[in-house]
Formats: sequence, structure tokens, C-alpha cells
Amino acid sequence: MAATRKGGAPEAPVSAVDLSICRIPTDAAESDGTLEWDHTTLVIVEIEAGGKRGLGYTYADAATGAVVNDTLRGVVLGQDVFGLPLLAARMAQAVRNLGRQGVAAMAVSAVDCALWDLKARLLDIPLVTLLGQSRAAVRAYGSGGFTSYDNTRLAKQLGDWAAEGFTSVKMKVGRDAAADPMRVRTARRAVGNDTELFVDANGAYAQKQALALALVFAEQDVRWFEEPVSSDDLTGLRLLRDRAPARMEIAAGEYGYDGSYFRRMMEAQAVDVLQADATRCGGVSGFVTAHALCDARNMPLSAHCAPALHVHLGCALPRVRHLEYFHDHQRIERMLFDGAAVPRAGSLAPELGRPGFGLEFKRKDAARFLV
Repeated sequence: MAATRKGGAPEAPVSAVDLSICRIPTDAAESDGTLEWDHTTLVIVEIEAGGKRGLGYTYADAATGAVVNDTLRGVVLGQDVFGLPLLAARMAQAVRNLGRQGVAAMAVSAVDCALWDLKARLLDIPLVTLLGQSRAAVRAYGSGGFTSYDNTRLAKQLGDWAAEGFTSVKMKVGRDAAADPMRVRTARRAVGNDTELFVDANGAYAQKQALALALVFAEQDVRWFEEPVSSDDLTGLRLLRDRAPARMEIAAGEYGYDGSYFRRMMEAQAVDVLQADATRCGGVSGFVTAHALCDARNMPLSAHCAPALHVHLGCALPRVRHLEYFHDHQRIERMLFDGAAVPRAGSLAPELGRPGFGLEFKRKDAARFLV
């Protein structure tokens, strides 16, 4: 039970911060427009207070764990779990000289998510209830279609998602611009005409190259062009947003580590849809900030990757249009967490009988991946 301050306010001082790092091989070679990888690293933070344990995580390098251990643990130990705004501010200040972006922001994100999960568990309610539920389920889109896949595997993965009820699917482009039109045609044949087709270049194209390919992709009714150029190239994103076909939305934001990044992207009118990732942008606290910015500008928000973490946020925050059911992450989350949401008719719904995020770390299953 949480202690009680004078005046009736709850108090639950953090008594432990534990860390686990797992390195999970992919089930096949994977690449996108700019990177290749054969494993995914998951950094898991567990925080204890009042006899309960909260869980948060981020997909990041193992170096993220050093920031948690060496810097953030001391910030949160002994502090009240119910003082989340203050803890978020103190963590941001603590990593100032480490460089707040990148690894440091992802460490803060994992800790912040664990704190929110813990707060909900202490109250014995789901996170979506703590935030305020606005819908029963949130739409998801199947995401994979890596550039390392041949056309047969590409068609099967996307086609299977369409058959399972996903109304939108996304594929990677940008590794070989000359081959991309044929790959997109292959994907369209596989999913049929009733499924929205998205493409993600991960910033691989030059500005005019991306614009030319946008016109080609539009012939296959591509509705979403993610990071056609680098997400740091706000001028290039604005060019694409202004000149791409009207039915094609330009999206970016997954590399946003704080509210200032999202604000600059919006002020530049660089995207039609903002993306945010709670495992990068400051956890639940940072994601809520991104949502507030979108709400102020009547802009839709899309949750990037980590579907088991985003399902509660997607069902609480009305500007969230959908979340990304990313192949690698959904596979890992179902392997290592009991309670990871399973898609039904292309949507995900939180289990309201489970407190917090509703996830339990499967330690025995994770043991072989620990580093």
C-alpha cells in the first residue's frame, strides 16, 4: 500500500530501479532505405514502490542502460511516483550535459513509462483509465515489407495482414530507387484495392527524386509517404507536402526526442501527420505533450512502433489516428511480455482487467536474450 501524506495526498517513494537488456535476433535479414540489421535490442526498466513494480522499455542500444543506471536511478530513487511532472523535469535536467537527444532521451523514456505504469498499478487501474479512455480500440497498420525481402516474401507478409483485417499496411522503400516502383506494384497486387498502402523511405531519397517517385507511387494509390527525405530536412518535407498528390499524406516525427522538435516540424508545415514514439520522445509524458501540440493544430498523430506500449495511449488520446504494428516489435513483445495486445480486425484494444500497461515481463523466456 502507498503511504499517505498529511492532507490525504498519496505518497509512494521509489525503492528500486532494475534494468534488463535483451538482444533478440531478427527472424530474417532486414533492411530499409538507409540501414541493415540482424537484431533488435530491448532495454527494460522496472521500478518498485509501495509493493508494486512498474515496467517501461525502449528499443535502443545497450548504452541506454548506462544512462539509466548511472544518471536516472539517482534521480528517481526515494521520490514520489505520484509526482510525475516533477520527475520528468528532473530527468530532463539530469541528462543535460549528456546530450538530451538520442540515447539519453530513450533512457528517460523507458523510466518515464515505468513510472506511469507503476502509478496506474498502485491505483489498480489500466493506464488508459488513468489517462481517460476515449475509444475502445485503436486502428493499427501492419508494418514491415523490408527492402531485404524478395517480392514473394513482401507479397505474403503484406497480403497476410490484409487478409487478417488490417485496413492499412506499410512497406520499406529507398534501398534501390529503380526497383521501388515494381515493389510497390507487387505490394498493391498482394493487398488488393481495398487496403491502404503506405511507403516509408527512412529519408533515403533526395528532394526531387522523392517528388518524382511520389507521382509514380500515386499510380498505385499510395496514401502515405513517410520520411521521403531526411526528417531533419524540413524544407524538403515541406516541398513534398506541398507538391505530392492530394491523396498522399507526408509523415515524419519518429526521431522526435522532445516537444521542441515536434513544434519546429509543425511550424515548418512539414508534415500532414505527425509521428511520435513514447520509447523515444520522453515516455508517456512526452507522448502526451506531442498529442497536445497536435490538438492545438488540428493535426493527426500516429504512434511509431512499440505497439504493446502505445495501445493504451492510442485509446486515450483522440488525436491518435493509428499505431504501427511493426513486425520486429510485435514479435518481440509477444515473446517477452505476457499481456501484449493481439490485433482483431486490424485494431488493438487494452485489457481493462490488467493494471498499468497490462504487461508482465516473462523472465524465463527472456533469459536466453539477456546481455
